[in-house]
Amino acid sequence: MGVVIWLLGVVLITLGAAVCPAEASKNHHYDFFIKESNYTRLCHEKTILTVNGQFPGPTIYARKGDVVVVNVYNQGDKNITIHWHGVDQPRNPWSDGPMYITQCPIQPGANLTYTIILSEEEGTLWWHAHSDYDRTTVHGAIVIHPKLGTTFPFKKPHKEIPVILSEWWNADVNLLLEESRKTGGDEVGISDANTINGQPGDLFPCSKNGTFTAAVESGNTYLLRIINAGLANDLFFGVAGHRLTVVGTDARYTKPFTVDQIMISPGQTVDALLEADRAANGSSNGRYYMAARTLATNTGIDFDNTTATAILEYADAPPAARAGLPDFPNNLPAIDDVNASTAYTAQLRSLGSEAHPVDVPTTDVDEHMLITIAVNVVPCTTGNGTCKGPLGARLAASLNNVSFHLPSVDILDAYYGSVRGVYETDFPDMPPFVFNFTDDNVPTERFFTKRGTKVKVVEYGAVVEVVFQDTAILGAENHPMHLHGFSFYVVGRGLGNFNQTTDPATYNLIDPPLQNTVTVPKSGWAAIRFRAANPGVWFMHCHFERHSEWGMDTVFIVKDGKTPQAKMMRRPPGMPRC
Repeated sequence: MGVVIWLLGVVLITLGAAVCPAEASKNHHYDFFIKESNYTRLCHEKTILTVNGQFPGPTIYARKGDVVVVNVYNQGDKNITIHWHGVDQPRNPWSDGPMYITQCPIQPGANLTYTIILSEEEGTLWWHAHSDYDRTTVHGAIVIHPKLGTTFPFKKPHKEIPVILSEWWNADVNLLLEESRKTGGDEVGISDANTINGQPGDLFPCSKNGTFTAAVESGNTYLLRIINAGLANDLFFGVAGHRLTVVGTDARYTKPFTVDQIMISPGQTVDALLEADRAANGSSNGRYYMAARTLATNTGIDFDNTTATAILEYADAPPAARAGLPDFPNNLPAIDDVNASTAYTAQLRSLGSEAHPVDVPTTDVDEHMLITIAVNVVPCTTGNGTCKGPLGARLAASLNNVSFHLPSVDILDAYYGSVRGVYETDFPDMPPFVFNFTDDNVPTERFFTKRGTKVKVVEYGAVVEVVFQDTAILGAENHPMHLHGFSFYVVGRGLGNFNQTTDPATYNLIDPPLQNTVTVPKSGWAAIRFRAANPGVWFMHCHFERHSEWGMDTVFIVKDGKTPQAKMMRRPPGMPRC
């Protein structure tokens, strides 16, 4: 680990612990070569899709306000796109990346240059493939340091340690995805292991030598940059014998708070400080497990119940203290401990300092939306009329009972070129029918939904409030809802059905967390607010990959404003054609 590669004159450090040197330039260039590589995990070798042969992929380093240019060369055997998760991309949806939303795919043998415009982001983000299930192995970190002349709003860490949480499948998930599309069932199933920095850890067979190890020294402070890059699992993460002080989430600073473990959903990032203070805690061991365990909020379906591990090792500990087994974090919550998840997320608050102020839209909400989230079915259309989903139907998912259907022409090009027939502008602001959304006894007729490519159009500068409401249709569970092009304030959340009369009085309009992916609680709701001051086409979807694949998605189209800086950029040359 910690390999240094020179690429176009820019230092690129992959999964190293050292802080990247200060860059003199505001522009950075990287080359991403999409290609197949052989990797062995769990005693099983297989060919996976990678960037530059690395799994996880290379880390992008920049500073707040920089511009990063990434040239992507598709040397693989399938179509692909790359998304820069959590980057607002002001006025530049052309480089956002979701396939058939803002671009046509990069075909094998082709290339595309992405321009990543950083604005207010500062902290940890990540990049990943946004095509089929390619992000299983095509993902990496984005580290955004403070501008030159400024610093962290907390004690400067001695080193930074990237911690990318994900999953490993022995099978080829894209082949399983193709089978799911044929049968209407969930053929992808569950992963064979959770992973930390691409490794399941030494609790698994054939995994001891590859287990990620982070070397620390007593008395130093370390910044863990934690990313949940997984397809399917909310995760608890903790370090034995050490507490974590959370100082940021989704590249926005938080009021510091100290916990034994965090809960992180797919798509989210957490910045946390770790004090290497084993001696102060009275421990004689020099090795400690970092552990990641699934939070399963719907135990009625199969889930990965494995625990991934990495090792925190004190380099200055006596050899005898580094010879034995690492301590294990025995206080990691149980796999179904929803209360631990709720208690953690309730502590997230924006920092609200002079350098990092809070700007919550508090009055004059222009667009109120209540969006129900559901796993559904649609009628089976196979030759024999029988699929592998519930009731012999095809599995689907929906927002406000609309199961999003990807078009064959990307929506951004259709919008930009005024092409008719690609999408409809009538995504509903409210669910089409009202019932007890969180009651487990949902009538069978509520299982069914309808396909559609429906989008929501909003005026530039409009204040938008979205309340996400989980439903018990085919099982209630958490949902990590991600919005491209914006960070939003999570102004409220609660359990049960959202009450439009009383629940807004409980909103936090003082210092709510600013995120790009919100965990909507099982059988509950979460309210977000943002100002639609970023013109373009922006995807919104659940970051559980199977849910997004089934249609738990929609699109916001933000119209141009009146000034040049309030208008979407022109279509750049070289964009792929469908």
